[in-house]
Amino acid sequence: MADWATYVVVPEDGDADRHEVYEARFGAVGLDLDLLAGPDVVVPLLRSRGRVEGRWRDEGICEAGALIDLRSKTLLFFAREGPVTQMRLRAATWELLRRAWQGWELRWTCDGAADLAARLGLDPEEVREPPRRVYPDSALDLGDDELEEPDPLVRVLTIGDAGRCHVLSGVNDHPIAEGPALVDRLTDAPDHGVYALAADSGIHVDPARRRVGWWLLDAVPGAHDMAARWPGWTVDFWQDRWEEHVRVAGGRFAPPAVLAEQALAELRSEALEHWSQGPSSDWVGWMQASSPESVRHSVIAALGGFRSPGR
Repeated sequence: MADWATYVVVPEDGDADRHEVYEARFGAVGLDLDLLAGPDVVVPLLRSRGRVEGRWRDEGICEAGALIDLRSKTLLFFAREGPVTQMRLRAATWELLRRAWQGWELRWTCDGAADLAARLGLDPEEVREPPRRVYPDSALDLGDDELEEPDPLVRVLTIGDAGRCHVLSGVNDHPIAEGPALVDRLTDAPDHGVYALAADSGIHVDPARRRVGWWLLDAVPGAHDMAARWPGWTVDFWQDRWEEHVRVAGGRFAPPAVLAEQALAELRSEALEHWSQGPSSDWVGWMQASSPESVRHSVIAALGGFRSPGR
């Protein structure tokens, strides 16, 4: 994968029909940290690139994106990796973004590029990938190596009446896409009893009430249409509110508490490292590589001023 990111800018004096489209190969890596530079840095850097004419890259290729509406001061974005998709750093990322984009409305787009297109009044189907089969995630054993990671790439599944808890690899489709067949598929899967680590998404199934709730920290194509895959069931889409899953899981999902000040300090350190990379670094995102040294220094200075509340 080339980690493509799509960016859309709606000009201050125009309408949605006059939007500008830009893209960057490897732009999906660190998009959330790039956005911490704020609109006065991000927009000029985008406009220094060549504009994309015609069809956008579809959701199967575009792994992150942002829509910057200069008229209404609204930022919509999504990513499939980075601190904003990590349970312990998500709230801290939003906090620093609010400081960098003061006076702006910030929103997450759960349906990825399709949500960006819909915001512009375009047909979301224009950015849909061709129809394909659902690829289920495999169930992990209790001692799987992924569970040793600080931010394991996993999905947690709890089942109400059976009192089961399964942990799935987070590399394929969200289990909500499987429909009710999901429960039977996992009949013989390892039961983790209680899952007390972080996850990047989850689902709770209550077969007795024919009710299912699900959440995620990244984006899923067709996120707003998943109820259709569960005919006769009530489907609750909790977006990024994993606390709802904790509430209904009967103690079987108990992720670690998020330590706000520690998370802010860690994110600030990660952001400073990200923006301190120059063009000669082994890995540097397109935005830093495109930035004059004076701009990078100004971003670093601003990030250095982001302190925890009360400090």
